[in-house]
Amino acid sequence: MPVIKAHRVAPLTSPDDLETQFYEALREGDLDKLSAVWADDDEVFCVHPGGPRVIGPAAIRASFDAIFSNGAIPVHAERVRRVHMVSSATHSVVERVDIVTAEGPQTAWVLATNVYVKTEQGWRMVAHHSSPGSQREPVEVIEAPSVLH
Repeated sequence: MPVIKAHRVAPLTSPDDLETQFYEALREGDLDKLSAVWADDDEVFCVHPGGPRVIGPAAIRASFDAIFSNGAIPVHAERVRRVHMVSSATHSVVERVDIVTAEGPQTAWVLATNVYVKTEQGWRMVAHHSSPGSQREPVEVIEAPSVLH
């Protein structure tokens, strides 16, 4: 399977920078900008809401190309929970998708997980997994901090 080389983008100095560019690319329907956030590794994967697991940069690009043929995705990342290590990061995101239908404006909610690794080219996405959407805003269950002493 051919490897797609990363496009030139502004330096992505943190997972947060990368995530900002990922969601901007979705809102703009910019396939090149979106492809630039992904690592070149053949094992990267993406799961769109209710869809199959898409593996590899070329397959991921093709899946977003098909999605963008219907227009950009009006999505906003909210309530990001971060687990950062030295060379990897995982973000749990509530995605708010605002759409306009014949019935008027509507909002859908999607839970997503984004995984990033630090590469020679800077931070890059290696996984994006989205749940099926819901019209109900997701509830979070957060454990109270424990006291260690």
